[in-house]
Amino acid sequence: MAIQILNGLVYGSLLYVLSVGLVLIFGLRRVVNFAHGGMFMIGGYIGYTVSAVAGFGTGVFVSVLAMAVFGVLLDRFVFRQLQDHDPIVTVLVTFGILLVLEDVAKTVWGNDILSLPMPQALSGVLMLGETGFPVYRLFVVVVAIVVALGLSLWLRFSRAGLFVRAASVDPITTGMQGVNTERLSAIVVGVGIGLAGLAGTVSAPLLALAPSIGASIVIDAFIVVVTGGLTSFTGAFIAAMLIGQVHNWGVAFVPAAASLIPLLLMVCVLIWRPHGFGKNAA
Repeated sequence: MAIQILNGLVYGSLLYVLSVGLVLIFGLRRVVNFAHGGMFMIGGYIGYTVSAVAGFGTGVFVSVLAMAVFGVLLDRFVFRQLQDHDPIVTVLVTFGILLVLEDVAKTVWGNDILSLPMPQALSGVLMLGETGFPVYRLFVVVVAIVVALGLSLWLRFSRAGLFVRAASVDPITTGMQGVNTERLSAIVVGVGIGLAGLAGTVSAPLLALAPSIGASIVIDAFIVVVTGGLTSFTGAFIAAMLIGQVHNWGVAFVPAAASLIPLLLMVCVLIWRPHGFGKNAA
């Protein structure tokens, strides 16, 4: 049972790192980014390619940096124009970007399933009684904790973080105070998509890399965001850990319905708490 709980914690940690980027982007841009899973997938492929020649740490760094730059460009040329459009337009455009990213992955890396070897330093096993648990999986949990603490400290105590919180509530008034909200949005979207790249690379030794992986995992990420309250980082963390457990136990005991159980949980939570587990961006 302990191993099942830990595996759920690992999947929940991956979901958190991925979904918190969606929370950041929606909180400031009010854009529902269906392409986020594609950025997770491309980030994983970049990490895979760079890690093969320069090591895992470099692969993570390059993946995060490349996806963050891509996020800044995407905000400048796409999200800025989508901000005041009908949500249906946003969904169609971002879904189209997802399809383009999938085609790019097929062209560059092919349709074969790839897997990134675990870094040697994290390839050990931690014994829990008579059962072993991979050290790398615990590393994934640590990454999620570091991301959660880092975002919390940035949003609460840094000048830029305070501006992000203010702009997510009232961007017009924040702009009138002399804050460059467009530059702030570019930074936030860059961070959010950079986190998608981080999640993609960190997950590569655990999940098979394929062009379709982004479309499948982004569904769980959106369930996390909605269950967590759309703009709440604390809510996203709670929801990710809960969805991770539900998904893992579902795969273990009712694999045929495993993908439906998180959806049912989301419906139950929203009936109980219409705002999800959180109400605000902080």
